Amino acid sequence: MNSKKTRLWTNDFVIVFVENFLAALTFYLLMIVMSGYAMSRFNSSPGEAGFSASIFIIGGLIARLLVGKWIGQIGHKKTLYAGIILSLIMTLLYFRVNNIFLLFAVRFLHGMGFGITTTAAATVVAHIIPVGRKGEGIAYFGLSQILATAIGPFLGMLISQHGSFATIFATCAVASAISLVILPFLSSLHEIKLTKEQLEKMKEFKFNNFFEPRVIPISVVCMLIFSCYSSVVSFLEVYSREIHLVDAASFFFIVYATVILFSRPIIGRLFDSKGENAIMYPAILIFTAGMMLFSQTHHGYTLLLAAALIGLGFGAIQSSTQAISVKITPQHRMGLANSTYFAFADIGMGIGPLMVGFIIPFTGYRGIYMLMAVFAVVCLLLYYLLHGKKAMHSRGVGYF
Repeated sequence: MNSKKTRLWTNDFVIVFVENFLAALTFYLLMIVMSGYAMSRFNSSPGEAGFSASIFIIGGLIARLLVGKWIGQIGHKKTLYAGIILSLIMTLLYFRVNNIFLLFAVRFLHGMGFGITTTAAATVVAHIIPVGRKGEGIAYFGLSQILATAIGPFLGMLISQHGSFATIFATCAVASAISLVILPFLSSLHEIKLTKEQLEKMKEFKFNNFFEPRVIPISVVCMLIFSCYSSVVSFLEVYSREIHLVDAASFFFIVYATVILFSRPIIGRLFDSKGENAIMYPAILIFTAGMMLFSQTHHGYTLLLAAALIGLGFGAIQSSTQAISVKITPQHRMGLANSTYFAFADIGMGIGPLMVGFIIPFTGYRGIYMLMAVFAVVCLLLYYLLHGKKAMHSRGVGYF
């Protein structure tokens, strides 16, 4: 096969990688400081401050439910333009916000811009990556999000300590402006042209025009795993204080991100050569082991070992479930597949902390994390029933 056709790091791939990184960087940079900004700027209550952070997720979720349909109708490049332009406008409007309710509106619309941008970027990448390298390509693409996870919060804390909220907003505006400047260099060669009949069907108001049914089973597994993981993200700080490991906990996500950065490319290549089951079953078991160790840790080194196991398992699950979604979806419905996948992932990240918050008074922190480990084992069985046994019988079948 021609090497040019199978090359992964093309000009288009790099551009979309950077676009996704800048969108995610803005999200994490603002998320880490937004509650504090709302409380200090508007003297808002903790509940209002928390809502100013979470309403961004709500906007992103709503956008994801709509954007798959838009991508099919107007193309992924125009959709990407819409998301980036909306995000740029919202980053500039932070400078004009003068009350908490206007902040809610800006955060909601900025969340929509983020949801549109990241879903469209994932769709572009799904078309760019060579057929035989889907797992590896999506694993590399996912590193844009992981890098943002590590750099965004660090940058937000650094600027808030030595600068101002205005500097943070300016940084986000510059990131969005860079996204807009480099977007014209993305070619339109990978656009999927729908037939007249397909376009007419996309205009209809029905379930299949908002969700991709093929992707829902693996997205359900993804949603449940994400809900387990979100319990770690949401309560790590409180849990670490209770078990007197605050200093070690400050390195938790550094270890987590480092493990993912080094393991993702290997996992992607194994996905392509061995199939999804060879990744998913061990990954869920490793994630479960990490959650069990996390629940029973009494020393700093065991907490960081748990971070490594959770990072290895969750990182593999995240990239593999997204690759599965791409693998089982026809080209012309790729936008719907990505919007469905990300919507379920967002729901998992949203319901996890809520569910855990209700149960903690009855189980304590160690109890809830052990319960999450049991929940992860259930996901192993669920994966087998919803996708694994079918993948086992269809091994060797092409991607599309």
